[in-house]
Amino acid sequence: MKVAVIGAGESGLTSIKCCLDEGLQPVCFEKTNGIGGLWNYIPEVEDGRSSIYESVVTNTSKEMMCYSDFPIPEDYPNFLHNTKMMEYYKQYADRFGLLKYIQFNTMVCSVKKHPNFSTTGQWEVTTEKDGKKETSIFDAVMVCSGHHTDPYYPLESFPGLNKFKGQYFHSKEYKSAKGFKGKRVLVVGMGNTGTDIAVELSRTASQVYLSTRRGCWVMSRVFDQGYPWDICFDTRFQNLLRNTLPTPIVTWLTEKKMNEWFDHAHYGLQPRDSTQFKEPLFNDELPSRIICGYVIVKPNLSEFTETSVKFDDGTIEENIDVVVFATGYRYSFPFLNESILKVENKINLYKSIFPTNLEKATLGVVGLIQPLGPIMAASEIQARWITRVFKGLCKLPSQDEIQKDIELKQKILLTRFGKEYSLQLDYIEYLDELAQEIGCKPNILGLLVTDPFLALKVVFGPCTPAQYRLIGPGKWPMARKQIMTTFDRILKPTKTRVVRTHKEKLSIVYGLGALCILALLLALAMYKN
Repeated sequence: MKVAVIGAGESGLTSIKCCLDEGLQPVCFEKTNGIGGLWNYIPEVEDGRSSIYESVVTNTSKEMMCYSDFPIPEDYPNFLHNTKMMEYYKQYADRFGLLKYIQFNTMVCSVKKHPNFSTTGQWEVTTEKDGKKETSIFDAVMVCSGHHTDPYYPLESFPGLNKFKGQYFHSKEYKSAKGFKGKRVLVVGMGNTGTDIAVELSRTASQVYLSTRRGCWVMSRVFDQGYPWDICFDTRFQNLLRNTLPTPIVTWLTEKKMNEWFDHAHYGLQPRDSTQFKEPLFNDELPSRIICGYVIVKPNLSEFTETSVKFDDGTIEENIDVVVFATGYRYSFPFLNESILKVENKINLYKSIFPTNLEKATLGVVGLIQPLGPIMAASEIQARWITRVFKGLCKLPSQDEIQKDIELKQKILLTRFGKEYSLQLDYIEYLDELAQEIGCKPNILGLLVTDPFLALKVVFGPCTPAQYRLIGPGKWPMARKQIMTTFDRILKPTKTRVVRTHKEKLSIVYGLGALCILALLLALAMYKN
């Protein structure tokens, strides 16, 4: 089977590899001149291309976000700067020989059903390179184009903006704090990007205001006992508790945990609806910048004047120089007809992958999700399942069953996250669901009998991607070792100065005590003899 892979970012790279693993023939089209997608930082902003700022660091740790059979080097920091991410992608591409399957500087113009699609499931893919268009026939298509390209820029929602004399732009255009010295800056939107920008600008601007409609839980990357947050949060045991305990108890436990670092209400950050667990915000410095006065949290803004901004609570901030709209992105697929995939407030995709209105399941979307965990591992398992569906090794259910599954997931989505977060999903629950389809979901009961120490790690330890390489298709011989040594690699880059801990001292004392007792017993025995 010949498979078109659209995009060579983190989803596209693993899609190419999964095609090769299943004996398919991938052809990847990448419109830029390099791999990495969103993580491929360039100092300029280009239309139709995702963009990050110079200082971006991952929000998920290396042990959780790596591809399941290719660990991130143990000496890399737990949270990676974008340059380290690009190094890893290049290592991955080199290790599995992926570059030769990628056509760079090639834009996909259209993906249309072949005239005999109903019987063959084939697609006509039209691409453009150096001004020349070409159409090729493919047996299947994997859409890996991401959803951080087209800014959501609701200027009409802000009355008086046309009168505002200051500078304003979308966060996609932000690259660094250069040029903001002494400015009074307002950042609209309190996602991870907006907060990162607010904190970074607070070191050079004279004052930064951060406007939020609903508030947000703020988490540090450094969690219990200094371990990365997702190592502690994304465990099967913790996930079971969150999904089975009554909602009021889960809400209470969540609030209690989130407020251990600082009381969010005291900082104006308490979420408006604590029962809906929106993706938490990760920023290690925001509380410090607020308590020192460099960042001031404001409610939703209601109106602009020539030089000032009015907020919902009636307060006004004068002499605003710059407004940064960190209002997110729209997801769109300009190369696909709406009859194939229609983008509205929600997207009807089976398992967040397959359009429901196709006679043949030969087109899948990879990475159009926002899991409460690392997206790379989720994209990889999506690609593993999709390629097996393409081959006919995994079957999709009937249309009725597909529709019932979608409706059920939408109800769960609404209950847990609210209607605004249509891409959000439960990380472990989702990976297990797809792993069950593939046949690589860990058999915990079996492990309790055959390998109880590994079973304990799988249940109570972090749900690392290697868990989905223990059994089934794609089984990796090093998976067990990868799981059992997770914490060694977490501590490797931080224990650069080895110290004798209290536990180590106690173990030495206990050891010496045991030796003394043993020596005493031997001495008594010799004395009696």
